[in-house]
Amino acid sequence: MNFLKLIRRFVPPYKTQVFLNVLFNSLSAVLSLFSFASIIPVLRLLFGVESGSLSYMSFSQAEWKDYALIIKNNIYCYLQQQVDIGGASRMLLVLGLFLIVMTFLKCLTAWLGAYFMIPIRTGVLRDLRRDLYRKILDLPIGFYTEEKKGDVMSRMTNDVQEVESSIMASLDLLLKDPLVILIYLVSLFVISWQLTLFVFILLPISGWIIGQVGKSLKRKSTRGQELLGELVSQVDETLGGMRVVKGFAAEKRMERRFADLNEEIRRTFNRIQRRYQLAHPMSEFLGTVVIATLLWYGGSLILGDVEIISAAEFIYYLVVFYLIINPAKDLTKAVYSVRKGLASLERIDKILHEKGENEDVNGCVNSVELPLPMVIKYENVHFGYDDKEVIKGIDVTIEQGKTIAFVGQSGAGKTTILDLLPRFYRIQKGRITISGIDINDIGLAQLRGMMGIVSQEPVLFNDSFFNNISFGVDGATMEAVVEAAKVANAHEFIEQAGGYDQLIGERGGKLSGGQRQRISIARAVLKNPPILILDEATSALDTESEKLVQEALERLMKNRTTLVVAHRLSTIKNAEEICVVSDGKIIERGNHNELINANGYYKKLIQMQGM
Repeated sequence: MNFLKLIRRFVPPYKTQVFLNVLFNSLSAVLSLFSFASIIPVLRLLFGVESGSLSYMSFSQAEWKDYALIIKNNIYCYLQQQVDIGGASRMLLVLGLFLIVMTFLKCLTAWLGAYFMIPIRTGVLRDLRRDLYRKILDLPIGFYTEEKKGDVMSRMTNDVQEVESSIMASLDLLLKDPLVILIYLVSLFVISWQLTLFVFILLPISGWIIGQVGKSLKRKSTRGQELLGELVSQVDETLGGMRVVKGFAAEKRMERRFADLNEEIRRTFNRIQRRYQLAHPMSEFLGTVVIATLLWYGGSLILGDVEIISAAEFIYYLVVFYLIINPAKDLTKAVYSVRKGLASLERIDKILHEKGENEDVNGCVNSVELPLPMVIKYENVHFGYDDKEVIKGIDVTIEQGKTIAFVGQSGAGKTTILDLLPRFYRIQKGRITISGIDINDIGLAQLRGMMGIVSQEPVLFNDSFFNNISFGVDGATMEAVVEAAKVANAHEFIEQAGGYDQLIGERGGKLSGGQRQRISIARAVLKNPPILILDEATSALDTESEKLVQEALERLMKNRTTLVVAHRLSTIKNAEEICVVSDGKIIERGNHNELINANGYYKKLIQMQGM
């Protein structure tokens, strides 16, 4: 990504601020030239350069190429007249005041340029965070099964921070310095085109040397950000598995693992920062080389037989050239900084360019009318992860208001069958219909709005009981939330905990497993969906909690189409149909009594559970 593309990507929403920034930076550069232009007459006065032969020149008969010479001549002529009238000391005072006023205006316009740059920097970062968070919400669940959660978090934090500190911090320089350098170069051409052509021979050589040093910076920065992603992943795994780490006395092993990665990060960023810090001294050294060469060449022109440039003008030329050095060094550092930040931006773009699930298969976003009864059909459905097929030709019909259960060994594909209905994953062959309409022809908002999901591990947020229960239901009243909690057997312990405004801790850490599950059920009750998906909702509970949760589930399932995955077969004995899944296929189906009488795999599962 070149710098023009970078500016075209981030700057357009802030056209007004960019225009004002460029305007005031241009004024600052021009005023800087005017302020230091007073050096020439000061030097002529101090060194007693003869000006008696000067006279006013007219523009009427002159060609445009001579205008600069005429303007310069007339200014010198006017100043000499003022010296003759008021004396040299008075003129020096006037020139000094002129320098002060011009410098004040230059500093004021430079500050105004920076003033209008600030909302661009902060706005671009806000937009980047917003777009990244929106994309994270829009990405399908399949993306998170392939990517490390810690790496995604690192891109949201470390990489965005790197873009802010590298690219955004340099955006001002990328907008200002090229313009300032161009203005100064034009003025150098006006003073002496011979010297400026000589400079143009030296500067590309310096630029090439600097560019060679910075080439590997982006590669090293990419590796550094990848390592930071691994670091966040390790910390996340450690915090999530702390009980296992301590239970197996594996603290030393985890510490060694972290220390190795941490040391590799240190070495990588040592190399990055050393290369980055080389930018400023290298540009300063090369600038000094150019200045020394320029002094030799300019002095030769002054001392030669034909005076191409006067001594006073040459000193002013050097002053203007020195004015270029600082923005040139800053621009060099900005280029290095941007190359460093581009590695992080590319890692962010990898997420931003991923195809989101809202980009529906058939482009459907509007609601469609679903005729009653709402019958769900799986028709020869196939699905797999990468090259491994895990669902192989599933055919199931679920009548409205009926309950169907999927049972079988772990890894058989039961949960995946359920995940295909809300389109958490995309079917690779076959189709699923609701009321005869392919789910790919139903907008995601409408499709998932018809479903309530209660999973084995309830997902709660560090918020109040009220906000967790009303999550996803706009405009929920306290009366409706309380009623949903009562249906879910949750009202009593919520009141004991301090009421519905009480915070429940991160992931519901202040609650027991059964209490968290009942909050999750209350959320589904409040949503009041026509289709209910229960994924091993009671498998991780003790007997007492299971009883309370099961009672809540039975009330929730009443008059709803329900799909259930269960390990505890006692919880699905009353299902209208039970499908036994093995290796991605349905090998048996029927109600509880029919499957017992069939004396097959289901009966074996029943006997293993002592039923």
